[in-house]
Amino acid sequence: MAHHDKSPARVFERFASSATRFTGSVPAFTLALGIILVWAITGPLFRFSNTWQLVINTGTTIVTFLMVFLIQQTQNKDGLAIQLKLNELVAALEGASNRLISVEDLTAEELQVLRAHYQLLASKAKELSETRDSHSIEEAERRHQRKARQSAR
Repeated sequence: MAHHDKSPARVFERFASSATRFTGSVPAFTLALGIILVWAITGPLFRFSNTWQLVINTGTTIVTFLMVFLIQQTQNKDGLAIQLKLNELVAALEGASNRLISVEDLTAEELQVLRAHYQLLASKAKELSETRDSHSIEEAERRHQRKARQSAR
């Protein structure tokens, strides 16, 4: 799909990404805090009336309702991107089981079977050595040197 695509789905996707990025920013938090402070300060002016309370309740409900959809759209896209990256890694690693490609499509029962398999592997590995031994600074240095030699070729 072209980046300049003006389809409603693409426009929404771009809007959702931008809105999600903005709402997670310091200026957005500052704006929300400012709105709440103005509302709180004006409480005595409006004698803490039901209408005064309704303004903040309605505003926050609307914003929350819309944000659920924006955040979910962004989460769906990010989740899919991560799954695709993981699938690529599994497919590229020699010795990795290709059964794990698209593992997210398995049933809960099938996932439990795989989980038990990996828990057993983890407990067997723990019996052989401590985690701090297998993930030491020295091991990281050896891995780095090995990769540096491979990339130099």
